[in-house]
Amino acid sequence: MAKSASKDRDGTDKSADQGADQGADEAATADLPQSYEAGLAELDALVARMEGGSLSLEESLAAYRRGAVLVKFCQQQLEKVEQQVRVLDGETLRPVPLNTTGSSAAGGDDDL
Repeated sequence: MAKSASKDRDGTDKSADQGADQGADEAATADLPQSYEAGLAELDALVARMEGGSLSLEESLAAYRRGAVLVKFCQQQLEKVEQQVRVLDGETLRPVPLNTTGSSAAGGDDDL
């Protein structure tokens, strides 16, 4: 029984090291921006701080990790919107017949 306990302890120690790495990643992703624009603004600020050269090595690494999370978030937001546009373009957005009555035909949304 002692052997299985030591194996469990070894497995726990290894998973604890992996858990620490995952914990850092989860901490960075737990604080996601509210919107694409907020994420982009935070990313711009991070880049400016990193380019300024005043960050320590540890701060630079943390900023890089946060930036990677923000880039992924922004890419996902863009993909969601792109998918929605594809759905709208294929199913909903159709030419409006000229003979319709109502303000939607001359609404000025033709520029989209």
